[in-house]
Amino acid sequence: MPVPSADFKKALKRLSETEKEALLLRAVRRDAELYETFRFELLADVTLGQVQEESADRIHELFNVAVTGRLLNRSLVKALRASVQEAARARRITKNKQLEIDLLVYILRQCIDNYSGQFDSVYDGFYNATARLAARVPAFVLKSLHEDLWVEYQSELDEILRELHGRKKSHNLKFELPRKFEIPE
Repeated sequence: MPVPSADFKKALKRLSETEKEALLLRAVRRDAELYETFRFELLADVTLGQVQEESADRIHELFNVAVTGRLLNRSLVKALRASVQEAARARRITKNKQLEIDLLVYILRQCIDNYSGQFDSVYDGFYNATARLAARVPAFVLKSLHEDLWVEYQSELDEILRELHGRKKSHNLKFELPRKFEIPE
């Protein structure tokens, strides 16, 4: 991302309020994420909970609308990737890492609750992608959140990891899938 130069900043200060407003409106029309960021920061009625709900709805839609066809396993992998990108987008908009973690746990829940039958498919792409995400989330929790919040995620992540380890494919993974969410002392 480019860093605004001193000349750019001076030119921006010389613009009138009307010109600044027109420039800003043109920028947010071109970039949906920029619009969502300004909407979150400027409008009092747009809350963190509302952004989380909108993102969760988009994730739910990705899994339920985009997942079709005879190549279900491949569609699920695509939906999983797009959902992880949606969670990262929500974090960029709100600058809240806990929101991203909550959405990642929601994604894992969607995979396990609705599509765990695909874990036993002859194609292992969806299982591997889900397991890889499940392996990343505990480390992300430890790195990003205050230690007082770690306990809140322990039972949920332990249950997800236990479900993934209960499948035969867990023995064939090419990476380490933790057995449970270990909280350092």
